[in-house]
Amino acid sequence: MLQIAFSPVYRLRLPEGHRFPMLKYELIQEQLLYEGTCTDANFFAPAPVDDRWVLGVHTPEYVGALKTGTVDSKMMRRIGFPLTPELIDREWIITQGTIDGTQIARRDGVSMNVAGGTHHAFPDRGEGFCMLNDVGVAAHCLLETGQARKILVIDLDVHQGNGTAVMFQQEPRVFTFSMHGKDNYPLKKEQSDLDIELPTGMADDAYLNLLYDILPGLIQRVQPDFLFYVSGVDILESDRLGKLAVSREGCKTRDRFVFEQAIRHNLPLVVSMGGGYSPRLTDIVEAHCNTFRLAADMFF
Repeated sequence: MLQIAFSPVYRLRLPEGHRFPMLKYELIQEQLLYEGTCTDANFFAPAPVDDRWVLGVHTPEYVGALKTGTVDSKMMRRIGFPLTPELIDREWIITQGTIDGTQIARRDGVSMNVAGGTHHAFPDRGEGFCMLNDVGVAAHCLLETGQARKILVIDLDVHQGNGTAVMFQQEPRVFTFSMHGKDNYPLKKEQSDLDIELPTGMADDAYLNLLYDILPGLIQRVQPDFLFYVSGVDILESDRLGKLAVSREGCKTRDRFVFEQAIRHNLPLVVSMGGGYSPRLTDIVEAHCNTFRLAADMFF
């Protein structure tokens, strides 16, 4: 049975002007339940992550500032959310959801987090709606507990996984692969182990053929024993921040190909949702739900 991290705190209510990025989380769960893809048994509610794992990849000064509400105003503007105790609790719970997912994926092949993919969180700061790097913390936990020896992060969000790239630049056991838009946020790109920059307006065929050419060979070369996948749907043509032109069906085909590679190589896979900023919530929710539908069909 597909296991999906989801907690009531994912539904966090923010002041007017900050709500839109949060609405998709509850709607994804509601849609999956309504259509019968999932039942309540598919969802589990994580507890907050232990600080020792957070401190494995984030600096004590930054973690302390988050927990005490003393993050400076400039950083909070870069993060994009008003700092509240509820928001901090949410970050700690989302991160544990990805850690819990690693254990489920080692048993079942796959696990998913309705949130996560917070790849703009650096060791010492947050930005772009990201405060804790859930994939970074979970990867560190796997390595430190001896449950993985080589991890491949497949980041197909339209924005570069800049925080994850910096986090693991000196860690040879984690290979960071980011395939992202060349001309959008972040303006200053960091160096991942492999960065593929995509031109504005790239559509289905060119996008998918590039992924087909790269990912199988990358898995063969890196020889990972664990995969993380950031499955942002901001590659959609409808996305107001993405600058690409991938259709919803193309986005679904992308996910199917990543899942096929995980299954073919018998690699456990944890999926975090990443971004999606289309003006119509329906476009965002449907594209994300396709990821869950495929996982349910292909792994179980």
